[in-house]
Amino acid sequence: DLKAVILTAKHHDGFCLWPTETTEYNISKSPYKNGNGDMVKELSEACRKYCLKFGLYLSPWDRNNPEYGRDGYRETYHGQINELSGNYGPLFEFWFDGANGGDGYYGGTNEVRKIDANTYYDYVHARDTILKRNPDAMIFGGTVPTIRWVGNEGGWAGCTDWCPTCSDKFDNYSYMHYGSSEGTEWLPAEVDVSIRPGWFYHAREDHQVKSLARLMDIYYNSVGHHANLLLNFPVGLNGKIHPQDSTMIMEWHNALLEQFKDNLLKNAKAMADNVRGG
Repeated sequence: DLKAVILTAKHHDGFCLWPTETTEYNISKSPYKNGNGDMVKELSEACRKYCLKFGLYLSPWDRNNPEYGRDGYRETYHGQINELSGNYGPLFEFWFDGANGGDGYYGGTNEVRKIDANTYYDYVHARDTILKRNPDAMIFGGTVPTIRWVGNEGGWAGCTDWCPTCSDKFDNYSYMHYGSSEGTEWLPAEVDVSIRPGWFYHAREDHQVKSLARLMDIYYNSVGHHANLLLNFPVGLNGKIHPQDSTMIMEWHNALLEQFKDNLLKNAKAMADNVRGG
């Protein structure tokens, strides 16, 4: 079953789906609800109504902001984190993307800007801000994650996928697939994959929604391998998930219910031949 929803509150283009005080480039300047809309608020309230956990994605990169790459944008970014973590909770996860710097509009300069992602964003301060209001929130990405990227966007984790890992091996994609039984840090894997070929909606991909067989394969190779599955749904220009996508996800849901209707481990006993103390 679907347990939670993560909304992309701001992607690399820099447009904010809530009426932020940090930039004019936000939903209050759009025709949506005559400038009085707040999609982050609407979705967070809908999640609470239907007993779903709510999380947020906030891209560190901002291809619109003229101060990106300078001190000014870092202050803006932390202002956005402060607004989102304090006004829409409780949050179960805060998602930092790994895309950092490159070509952008940047207030009209139209240039390439590069940064050191490990130092520029001050993720330690960002973490403290998030956890102060949402002490149980997981953090994906950045330099202080509590859940790790699995190392691919193909919909699979390694078998066996261990929760423990070592942060000094984060750059080793193969290591991220599997974790390590000898790891010293508890960082469970999260598998992120889209139900379509890409992360955004394109009408030309309406016939390329993943099949039921492919979705089942993804489930068994992510959740079945002890990882958290984050399945992306590209939203159309009408603000809705395409009927093809929603129909397929319901078929997937029903198939999972059928396959797991009998609890084969109901009376089983677990045994281990190697127990690590802690």
